[in-house]
Amino acid sequence: MASGLRKGLTSYGDAGFSLFLRKAFIKAAGYSDDALDRPIIGITDTASDFNPCHGNAPQLIEAVRRGVMLAGGLPMNFPTISIHESFAHPTSMYLRNLMAMDTEEMVRAQPMDAVVLLGGCDKTLPAQIMGAASAGIPAIVLPVGPMVVGHHRGEVLGACTDCRRMWGQHRAGKIDEAEIEIISGRLAPSVGTCMVMGTASTMACMIEAMGLSLPMSAAIPAPHAERLRCGEASGKAAVAMATRHGPAPRSLITAASLRNAMVVLQAIGGSTNGLVHLAAIAGRVGIKLDLAAFDQIGREVPVLVDLKPSGDHYMEHLHHAGGVPRLLQELAPFLDLDAPTVIGGTLRDYADAAEDVPGQTVIRSRNAPLKSTGGMAVLHGNLAPGGAVIKHAAATAGLLQHTGRAVVFDSVEDMTNRIDDPELDVAAEDVLVLLNAGPKGAPGMPEAGYLPIPRKLAQAGVKDMVRISDARMSGTAFGTIVLHITPESAVGGPLGLVRTGDMIKLDVEGRRIDLLVDAAELALRTPIEARKAPKRGYAKLFHDTVTQADQGCDFDFLIGEAEEEEA
Repeated sequence: MASGLRKGLTSYGDAGFSLFLRKAFIKAAGYSDDALDRPIIGITDTASDFNPCHGNAPQLIEAVRRGVMLAGGLPMNFPTISIHESFAHPTSMYLRNLMAMDTEEMVRAQPMDAVVLLGGCDKTLPAQIMGAASAGIPAIVLPVGPMVVGHHRGEVLGACTDCRRMWGQHRAGKIDEAEIEIISGRLAPSVGTCMVMGTASTMACMIEAMGLSLPMSAAIPAPHAERLRCGEASGKAAVAMATRHGPAPRSLITAASLRNAMVVLQAIGGSTNGLVHLAAIAGRVGIKLDLAAFDQIGREVPVLVDLKPSGDHYMEHLHHAGGVPRLLQELAPFLDLDAPTVIGGTLRDYADAAEDVPGQTVIRSRNAPLKSTGGMAVLHGNLAPGGAVIKHAAATAGLLQHTGRAVVFDSVEDMTNRIDDPELDVAAEDVLVLLNAGPKGAPGMPEAGYLPIPRKLAQAGVKDMVRISDARMSGTAFGTIVLHITPESAVGGPLGLVRTGDMIKLDVEGRRIDLLVDAAELALRTPIEARKAPKRGYAKLFHDTVTQADQGCDFDFLIGEAEEEEA
């Protein structure tokens, strides 16, 4: 098997010349033959001025490079797409698959014996794992880490759960313009990803539980020196993986490790986005994620991590409480601890090395959980024949069984234009319904599922309503919100038949979401008109090939086969 500079030679019709030319040009950078004869470790460089979450990437890359060189390898960092949640139009999810393709092709195209996947903000980590799984070389994940907490008027703040809470207070007239501007400078006080259990934190925790990153890597705060030491250790681990030619992601992404990730996702009260990304990661190795199994796990596995938006604390507190390894100890009866990891052992090694922190209350015991069941439930019904999801751990208990009148918005634009209209016919007991916000319909399945409370209701003190859509919502958000309705309205899903005035019944305990309209009446209705299909470029590729939420919204031609050989 070719390795180092001899791997993946450029095609000139003469392999000897290809290697000669490669060496000639790389020596222009000052490398010696000794350096060029060592295992080459790629490092994805996802730094960008548009991505403050990855603001520590340059320092982390240096730490990884140091670890690689200490272990006898040659580090080579290379740029890939960088996605920041709030700097990506129309939505970061729209670009996730493009980043996955970029990562896959650059890992394939350039000679490297292993790769360190450096990422963090929401869609970057799943994109990188999807790409690496398809590329097929040994890979280790290094999250950039969560930011530290902020403070305002004596209150601890966390982006972006408190962003939403305080913006809601601003919309309701309880926080004025001057104060909301002050708050905007205090919500995100350092580089790093959101310090609540949003999508970035959720993915980092699941990735560690799948054995794709080092123990403790998920929760170390981004500005801490320990995060740099984790980078150095990841570089060393990458050289060891290159030397023993594995493991590649395919051998770590298995039915057992995916189930472990689902257990952790339920136990941390994690982001609903985590389920979509996990389905996409599973699809790359030819496994279809079992939503029924995920729902059953949620009935058996309690929420043990007391973090916003389901609880009270933040990621740095999870780190100081023992991190994911301590959580794995508590979840041991539900996990397959014999699942392999990037460092060559098993998940049991991660759990066995956990620190027992006296008096900590962030990671609860199974006997005293934060919530008696998992964070999410999968719903079905005549509105969601392919499934839908609700994060009931962050919902209002009194709304989990609810029947209300639909108030329908045909699109994100329609919602934006009408939600705060004083003349909008809406009451607190109604159900807000958003159409055409799914993978194809929006496009890109934006985080618009967190429909704002209509201003006139917010000003009257309403803090939550039942809201349903084929969109996503941020993992930092909270409320009684049904998401990922499949199939989406834009492809003819029954959600597109809902009209204002229809009655909708939500029954989370029964795992149902139903439109209370006769089938005969529905047969007479015309589905809501979808947006016009794009004619060119990435927009056309996305529209024509993106799958539904239950398959992870990956492109259909990138889904792998269970038995295919590694590339």
